[in-house]
Amino acid sequence: MPRFVFDSGLKFEYPDAIRGIYVTGHSAGGSKFEQLTKLMDTTDLNAMVIDVKDDYGNLTYRPDPASPYYDISQQYIKDPRAMLKELEKKKIYPIARVVVFKDSVLANKKPEWSYKDGNSVWKNGRGESFVNPFVKDVWDYNVQIAIEAAKLGFQEIQFDYVRFPEGFENKDATLKYSHGDYTDSKQDNVQKRVTAVTDFVEYAREKLKPYGVKTSVDIFGYTATLPEAPGIGQNFTKISDHVDVISSMIYPSHWTAYFGIAKPDLKPYELITEYAKLENKKLDELKTRPVSRPWLQDFTASWLGSGNYKKYGKEDVEAQIKALNDQGIEEYLLWNAGNNYTKGVDYTP
Repeated sequence: MPRFVFDSGLKFEYPDAIRGIYVTGHSAGGSKFEQLTKLMDTTDLNAMVIDVKDDYGNLTYRPDPASPYYDISQQYIKDPRAMLKELEKKKIYPIARVVVFKDSVLANKKPEWSYKDGNSVWKNGRGESFVNPFVKDVWDYNVQIAIEAAKLGFQEIQFDYVRFPEGFENKDATLKYSHGDYTDSKQDNVQKRVTAVTDFVEYAREKLKPYGVKTSVDIFGYTATLPEAPGIGQNFTKISDHVDVISSMIYPSHWTAYFGIAKPDLKPYELITEYAKLENKKLDELKTRPVSRPWLQDFTASWLGSGNYKKYGKEDVEAQIKALNDQGIEEYLLWNAGNNYTKGVDYTP
């Protein structure tokens, strides 16, 4: 018997290289959508990373009322299928962003799948809650959402927040949470976290195979510089081994003087060059190398304070793209939380 392969009925060609932007559910379902598709029509941009499950844990469209996800859904995107048909017509490659372990909605609905601080669900400094990567029910909950996105016609599932909360190594001893299937593991807690996060990625990719979609993961840029990030459970090499695409978030504003660049936000070309050299070395060690498609900065990091940041414009976006290209990396994604992208950029400098 031939193996089951799902056909969404939509046809997308993978572009020469993906040059994409981030699109929120609000933008995808609102008046901004036309503006963003026009940006694609008039430039070398060719892909959209669209929120399907957002940073709070909401589905960004209404599924069938019988769906187990109906009660976490918002009607930001009125008709996701019609939206995808529009993208198909315009030859814009659609990627579904699924935020995995940062999920205040699920954490509060299922505290036993989260972390307890005393008797209440733990929140970070921004008031956000996370669910626990040790709990396999959480894996299935997210993988099913990814499968629904694949059935709608998305060509790739991009998992974000595939990690424990930041600084978890300092909360590890005080929070109450389940170790699930990892309870009897002989590994120390750092390795346990790395194993759980890596296992999730491997599991998700396997489950998505019959749907013919690519699997990608967003990862902190600094994880490529370490053997592994101890608190959050991200090991760059291990995650890269189980994905089609790895998307490091390498915004110049988010680095300290790591590469010997005192004020990285002021030096986008230099910063991205140093990172890309390092990443290439790491990916070259793998048997099967995933596509590298980093997230680049199209926003101004004024919170860094006077003298430490600059207003990002055309030259700064182009400098980052050129730095990647000069190191042989052809694909990238642009991040702007409000989806207000710089005008007049040459996306293939």
